[in-house]
Amino acid sequence: MQIVSGRQYSARAAEQWYRDLPLDAKRGVIYDKSGNVIAGNMTVYTVYVRPGSVKDARNVADVLSERLNVDRDKLLQKIERHSVSEITVKRGVDEATGKALMELKLPGVYFSVGYTRSYPHPEYLAQVVGFTNIDGDGQNGLEGYYDKYLKGVDGQYLVQSDNRGGEITSGERYYVPPIQGADIITTVDINLQAFCEEAVSQATMEWQAKGVTMLIMEADSGAIAAMAQSPSYLLDDLPRDDVEMLNAYSKNKMIVDVYEPGSTFKIFTTATAIEKGVVTSASRFYCPGYRIVDGQRIRCWRTIGHGSQNLAEGVQNSCNCVFMDLALKLGTDNLYDGLNKFGFGSKTGIDFFGESSGIMMKRDGVKNVDLARIGFGQAVAVTPVQLAAGVCAVVNGGKKVTPHFVDRIESVDGREIYRFTDIGQQILSAETSSLMRELLLNVVNNGGGKKAAVEGYEIGGKTGTAQKYENGAIASGKYVSSFVGFAPADDPKYVILMTVDEPTAGAYYGSIVAAPYVGRVFSKIFYYEQIEPTTPIKEEEYVVMPQLEGLSVGEALSIAQKTGLYCECAGEGAIVQSTLPIAGEKIKKGDIVLLRS
Repeated sequence: MQIVSGRQYSARAAEQWYRDLPLDAKRGVIYDKSGNVIAGNMTVYTVYVRPGSVKDARNVADVLSERLNVDRDKLLQKIERHSVSEITVKRGVDEATGKALMELKLPGVYFSVGYTRSYPHPEYLAQVVGFTNIDGDGQNGLEGYYDKYLKGVDGQYLVQSDNRGGEITSGERYYVPPIQGADIITTVDINLQAFCEEAVSQATMEWQAKGVTMLIMEADSGAIAAMAQSPSYLLDDLPRDDVEMLNAYSKNKMIVDVYEPGSTFKIFTTATAIEKGVVTSASRFYCPGYRIVDGQRIRCWRTIGHGSQNLAEGVQNSCNCVFMDLALKLGTDNLYDGLNKFGFGSKTGIDFFGESSGIMMKRDGVKNVDLARIGFGQAVAVTPVQLAAGVCAVVNGGKKVTPHFVDRIESVDGREIYRFTDIGQQILSAETSSLMRELLLNVVNNGGGKKAAVEGYEIGGKTGTAQKYENGAIASGKYVSSFVGFAPADDPKYVILMTVDEPTAGAYYGSIVAAPYVGRVFSKIFYYEQIEPTTPIKEEEYVVMPQLEGLSVGEALSIAQKTGLYCECAGEGAIVQSTLPIAGEKIKKGDIVLLRS
C-alpha cells in the first residue's frame, strides 16, 4: 500500500512541478497542380494568465482587455480569485497583436504559438477545401478526407514550475518538436478555377437562379481541374454561428446532390445503343411529336414533331422519340448494363466524403414506359460528378475514369507518401467513342449547343432541360438547365458541365441558360493554354429577328429556319405568345431563339 501511495503522490507531485506547454504542429499545405497555395498556414497566439505569477492584476486586466477585446472585469475577477493555476484569455490572436503583447513582458502573462488556416483566394473552392474546427481538425471537404495526412503530430515543451505555476528558469526542460503535416498537391488549376467562379457568379445573377454549379474534369484521367457553385461563402469568413447555413453552403452539390439530367443523359443511351449494335449512322426514325408506350402518351419537346430523321439529326434535334426508340430496342438489361458501366447507380470513388450513388429504378421493376423515359433522361437521378465522368468515358476513347482531387501527397522533406494511380477499364470501343464525338460536335455546330461554340475551335456537347419534382409531382415552372461540353472535339482534354437550378429570368432551356457560359470558359482555356485554332474563323453574319408573335408554332418555326435561326419551344400552346429575343433585334445568324406558346 505504501508503494502504491508513493507512486500516486509522486505522479501528483510531478503534475504540480512540471507544466506542459503544447506545441501545435503546422497543418500540411494544400496546393494546386502548379504549386499555388490554396490553403496555407498563418501564425496565431493563445494568451494565458497564471494568477500566481501576476504582480499587478489591474494592469494586466487593463492591457489584455484593451488589446484582445475581452471583458476587463471578468478577467480581473478570475486573476484575483486564484482559483485556478492558469487562465486561457484568448485563442487565435493574430501574429502582430501577439508579438506586441510579448514585448510588454507582463509578469504572469504567457503565450503559446499555434497556426490557423490562411487562404490566398478565400472565395475559391469553399465546398472542395472544407474547413477545420477550433482545434485544427479537418471537418469536411479535402480537410476532412485527408485529415490524417494534413494534421501532423503536436510537440511538447515541459518546464519545471514553482508552487505558483511560474517557470523555474534554472529548472529542467524537456522539448519534443512538432512534426508538420504532409502537403497535398491537388489536380486543381487555380486559373481554371477563376474562370469557373466567374461563370457561376455571372449565371447566378443573369438568370436569377436558386443555384449554379460548374466543374471542369480532365477527359483522360477524371482529374478535377476546377469546381465552383453558388450560393457559397468565404473560406476565411465561415458562418459558424449559423449551423443551418453552414451545413447548406458547405455541402458540395456536385458530389452529394442528385438531379434529373434530362437530355444530357441521351449521350449514354446513344453510346450504349451504338455499342450494342441496335443503331447505326444510317438508321432512320420518325417523330410525330409523341410516342404511346404502355398506353401512355409521352411527348417530344417539339410537340409538332421532327418528322423523318437519321441518328445524327435525332441527336442534333434532341428528339425524345428517337431516344425512346433506342431504349426500347435495347431493352432493360442491355440499357442497364450500359448505364452501369458508365457508373450510374454507384459511387464514382471520388476522394470526398458523402458521395451519392444517384438513383436508378431496380431493373426487375422497370416497365416499358419507364424504359422509354430513362432513354431521354427522366426517371433517373445522377450527380454532376457522375455525369461528367461518364461523358469523359464516352469521348476519351472509351476508358472509364475515377474523378479525383488529389494528385499526390508529400512529406515536408519532399518524400512522396501517396500518388493517385488508376488504370481505367475500357467500357466502350474506340469506334463508338469516335462516332459519339462526331454526333456531339454536330450538336454544337448545328443544334441546340450553338451558343457554346467558339470561333476557330471544335467543341462537342449536349444540352439538358429537366423539370423538377416536389412531393412526387412535377413542380410547375421549376427546371434544372444544363450543358455538358468537351474540347478539343477530336482529342478532348477537358469536359465541362454546368447546371443552373431554377432560372427565373425569362428562359430555362440549357441551350440558352447554360451553354453560353461553357463556351466562354472554353474560350478562356484556349487562350490560357495557348491552344491554336483548328478551323477557319468566319466573318460574323447577322440577321434581324423576325416578327413571330401571333403565328402558329409551325409557321414560326418555318420562318425562323428560313432566316437561319435555330428555335427552342417553351409551352404546349398552338400560337406563339412571345419570343426571346424580341422582333427587330439584330442577332447572329444561326443563333438560338426561344418561342413561348
